[in-house]
Amino acid sequence: MDLKAGDAVRQRVQKLMAQAGLCSRRTAEQWMLDGRVTVNGLPARPGEQADPECDCIEVDGKPLTGDGEKVYLMLNKPRGYVTTLKDELGRRTVADLVADCGKRVFPVGRLDKDSEGLLLFTNDGDLMQRLIHPKFEVSKLYRVTVQGDWRRGIPQLQTMDTLEGEPIAPAQVELDREMGESAVLLITIHQGKNRQIRRMCRQAGLTVTRLERIAEHGIYLADLPCGKWRALTEEERMRLKESEKK
Repeated sequence: MDLKAGDAVRQRVQKLMAQAGLCSRRTAEQWMLDGRVTVNGLPARPGEQADPECDCIEVDGKPLTGDGEKVYLMLNKPRGYVTTLKDELGRRTVADLVADCGKRVFPVGRLDKDSEGLLLFTNDGDLMQRLIHPKFEVSKLYRVTVQGDWRRGIPQLQTMDTLEGEPIAPAQVELDREMGESAVLLITIHQGKNRQIRRMCRQAGLTVTRLERIAEHGIYLADLPCGKWRALTEEERMRLKESEKK
């Protein structure tokens, strides 16, 4: 097939959707199969190419727009918010807390409703998809307040290699401070299994009363106030991009 003028800037539609921060490429392909994406009014198929400067790309009837600027930020997520952009049950979402950032951004990974702390956001769909891929064993540091026999529980957490019968990577666990029957632990994990730390503590006979993520990808929450967000520094952005290459 002869190339037409402008073909050099044509790209796969799923890539354009990811670059716009709308979703990952894999999700874009599924949306195409579901009939949610059109190019010049016709249904788009996975692999189809388009030029955003001259083709009308629409998702759910809305034009795919965006100036291409990538945004990377962190939120100090409070307890009680769900990590989603829209909740069918009407619960408060983390999207509410970053709505004033000026861009449509997506959370990188998750924190459950009862957990708090560092949550990264970006509209860089490709980077986000790579960062959350299971093959990247990213170190995540949590400050965990527990109740129970923590003197016995700490060694169990340090040597735990199975969780409810499933193999897990060893965690680093150290005592931060003790408070009688309670203690604050610093726990570093390298996987992101569902409610992993809570389940590990329960298996060690401990009850989690507070769980805060304070670092991941080498980026620290530091003194960011609860419920507030800030843009990542240039150094942090570079650290984030280097992290996904490891």
